[in-house]
Amino acid sequence: MIRVLVVDDDPFVRAGLSDLVATDDGLELVGEAADGREAVDQARRHRTDVALVDIRMPVMDGIAATSALRALPHPPSVAVLTTFDLDEYVYGALEAGAAGFLLKDTPPDDILRAIRVVADGGGMLSPAVTRTVINRFHRPDASRTRAARTAAARLTPRDRQVLDALADGLTNADIGALLGLRESTVKAYVSRILTELGVTNRVQAAMVAHDLRA
Repeated sequence: MIRVLVVDDDPFVRAGLSDLVATDDGLELVGEAADGREAVDQARRHRTDVALVDIRMPVMDGIAATSALRALPHPPSVAVLTTFDLDEYVYGALEAGAAGFLLKDTPPDDILRAIRVVADGGGMLSPAVTRTVINRFHRPDASRTRAARTAAARLTPRDRQVLDALADGLTNADIGALLGLRESTVKAYVSRILTELGVTNRVQAAMVAHDLRA
């Protein structure tokens, strides 16, 4: 069972998402929260696999909540919810460690599918969207660039090739075709790269690659 926490300050949205989760036999609703602080308390109380987190909330917004949730001893994967496509709040949440985002008008079946993808360690941001987010909101920073170069020094030449392709918005299948690797091999490289860079998802890895090019 995938244990899900629903976080939204709108009681009607929160109820709708909770009811949706309850319809799926493979998911268990472990809690609801109306703001980020309550979400962190709920996640501490109930072992949570996935948190669906609204971006704009009182007390503690979705960006701060994502950061706090990811810092827990048993951090849930976070999918942020928004009515705004690719605004700066979304970038902030991704930078804080969210695995991706969902628009609130996403079809129910796609929301359920996304919960499973995130629970399995995947991301919910297409390569094209990743590239757009970084180009629109990510700005060079000297200290961050130095940190990126230090982290990248741990990567092999092949790791760097995969990272560069990932940053260009290629899927695992595309990277495999480009470098002559099996898709499963590419997935293993990506996992290693995330570990070596100390990041939690492909978007953050792409941000590091972007800093390296600065």
